[in-house]
Amino acid sequence: MFLEKHIAVAAVIVCGLVSLPIAAQWPTTKDPSVPRDATGKVRADAPVPRTADGKPDFSGVWMRANSAQPPSPDAKGKDAKGKDAKGKAAPAGTAIEPATAPFPYDPSGPPVATFFEAGGNMEGGLPYTDWAREIKRKRFNDLQARDNPDANCLPMGFLQFHQQPQPRRIMNVANPKMLLIEYEANNGLRHIYMDGRKLPPQGEPQPWWYGYSVGHWEGDTLVVETNNLRGAEDSLFDGWVDVNGSPYSEQAKFTERIRRPAYDHLQIDLTLEDPKSYTKPWTVRIDQRLMVDQDLIEFECNENQTFRQHVK
Repeated sequence: MFLEKHIAVAAVIVCGLVSLPIAAQWPTTKDPSVPRDATGKVRADAPVPRTADGKPDFSGVWMRANSAQPPSPDAKGKDAKGKDAKGKAAPAGTAIEPATAPFPYDPSGPPVATFFEAGGNMEGGLPYTDWAREIKRKRFNDLQARDNPDANCLPMGFLQFHQQPQPRRIMNVANPKMLLIEYEANNGLRHIYMDGRKLPPQGEPQPWWYGYSVGHWEGDTLVVETNNLRGAEDSLFDGWVDVNGSPYSEQAKFTERIRRPAYDHLQIDLTLEDPKSYTKPWTVRIDQRLMVDQDLIEFECNENQTFRQHVK
């Protein structure tokens, strides 16, 4: 039953991935600023580039580093050896993905988020409240994730847009000072204000799909706080943390701690505080790898919607 449900979920999400381009389809333009060895390969050990103010430069095209594949038929919440990414027995009903491709797992850090289940590598899973657990049950068990926003060409849930297989471009904008993140999937666009403004009170402004984000530096770590998100109270399509339907409410506050530990590596530790949905805050890690010499391509999700007629 667990596998059947994941197959159904994967089928729904396929409508957002049918036009997923293979690597050869992405436009390729050689970037002369990229450090390379004598053979032309990118030097992953090159110094991390920095902006004019001395901070790590996150600009570029980035792709999620962890596998987006559902578990194998005999997994039942475990990998082939029955262990999670930390080598512990996996909670029943958990989708496990490797945390080692292409970056090694860091046992001193938080658990690595999986594509289908944010808490897939978290001992005991996510700490749902009764309210959140019931919403997750309806979304996953009853509706088989048909209302996932990504499957309906809508802006996807907060963790999903970090996990989506399609790449995203990070850009520095001077006026107003911000980071702009352009998502290839569903043509998403997110603003992170870096001009010293404070996070607005909850409910001001009107909740947005991507929320309202402000960032500040703590050393070489960019700390991004986000609130005023459309929560699971708003509609069937709102407040999705992951593909399987773990929710967040309008009370949610996300904090991302973003680092660039190596030239080709972006690391995001994401914490969710949402007392309506979870009994305590939780944190997961997402790794991104740099896609050099490549640009985003056009992604028209609506062209894939005919696929949904096959998902009953």
